[in-house]
Amino acid sequence: MSSYTHNTIQVKKMNIELVKNALKAQGIATKASIAGLTKLSVATCGTILNELLAIGEVIELEPDGPNGGRPAKQYKYNANFGCIICLLVRTEGGIHSISYSIVNLLGETIKETTLGLPHIDRHVIDQLIEGLISDNENVRAVGIGIPGIVHLGVIGVCDVPDLTGMPLGPYLEEKYELPITIENDMNMTVYGFYHLQNFEEDRTFAVVTFPKNHFPGAGFIVDGRILSGNTTFGGEVSFLPFGISREEQLRQLHTEEGFIRLAVKTLSSIIAIINPVTIAITGELPHESQLEDLYMGCLKHIPEEHMPQLMIRNNTQQEYMTGLVTATLESLTYRLQVPQKR
Repeated sequence: MSSYTHNTIQVKKMNIELVKNALKAQGIATKASIAGLTKLSVATCGTILNELLAIGEVIELEPDGPNGGRPAKQYKYNANFGCIICLLVRTEGGIHSISYSIVNLLGETIKETTLGLPHIDRHVIDQLIEGLISDNENVRAVGIGIPGIVHLGVIGVCDVPDLTGMPLGPYLEEKYELPITIENDMNMTVYGFYHLQNFEEDRTFAVVTFPKNHFPGAGFIVDGRILSGNTTFGGEVSFLPFGISREEQLRQLHTEEGFIRLAVKTLSSIIAIINPVTIAITGELPHESQLEDLYMGCLKHIPEEHMPQLMIRNNTQQEYMTGLVTATLESLTYRLQVPQKR
C-alpha cells in the first residue's frame, strides 16, 4: 500500500470519528450542523452519514417542520447499534465478586449486576463473558478491571491469586475476536473520577486506596492523561521506602496511629511528585473523621500553597465503572496518535 493511500485511509477514518462524535454530542443534527462542528465540508459529512446509515450506525429522522424551503434531513446516532460488556473484578475482605454492566454505544447502562463468587480465575471470567455475549446482540468490545498490575493484557501481581501471571487479554482476544481492554482498577477509578469532575482543561488528579487486608495502591491522571509508567507499575505506592517490611506495613495500616502515619507519607509523596489538584482517598480503612489529621500531617512536609483538596470516598463503584466504560468505548474509536490520550 502506498503512503498516499495509507494517509487517505487514515484521514477518512478520522473524519468518520469526527462525524460520529459530533452526532453524539448534538443528539439530533443535520449535515450542515455537523459540518459546522467538525469543520468538514457538507458534502464530506453527507457521504459519511450515508455510509453510516447503510450499516445502521446512524438513524435518519423525519425532516424538521416546514421552514419556507425543503426541510433539512435530520440524523441521530443509533446507541443500540452495539453494546459493550464491562466487568469489575473485586476481592475485598475475603469476598470475591464481579460486577458487570451492559452499556450501549452512548455510554448508557442497559443492565448491571453484581455476582458473589466462591473464587475467581480465568475460567470464571471466560464463562461469564461467553454467557453475556450469548445473551446480548452486537457486543463490540469487552472491558475488565483487575485489582493488580496489567501489562499488554498479561496480569502481574494481583489481589486475585488465580489470575497472577495470566495472559488474560491475548486469550480472550483470540477466542472472541473483539477488542479486549484489561486495566488496573486504580487507573480506571481515577479515570472515572476525572471524567465525572468535568474539568474544562487538562488537570492533574490522584486517587489512593487503602483497602482492608490488602496493600494500598494509587492511580494518577497527569495533565489529562493516565500515568501508568513504563511497565504499568506506576501507582504501586505500597513499595514506597517506608523503612519497614511489607508485612509490618500491612499490620500498621490496620491501626489508627499507623494508618495516619503511613497515609500521610503516601499522600505527601504523591503531592511532591505530581502536584495534583485533588486526591481522592478511598478504600475501607479511611474514614471522614481522619481527614483533618491527614491534611495537617501533610502540611508538615508540603507548603500549604501546594496542598491539593483531599476527599474521602469509601464507595467508588460508580467512578470505577465510569472509567472502565469510558476506556472500553474508546477502544472502538480510531485514533491516529499513539499512545491514546486518556
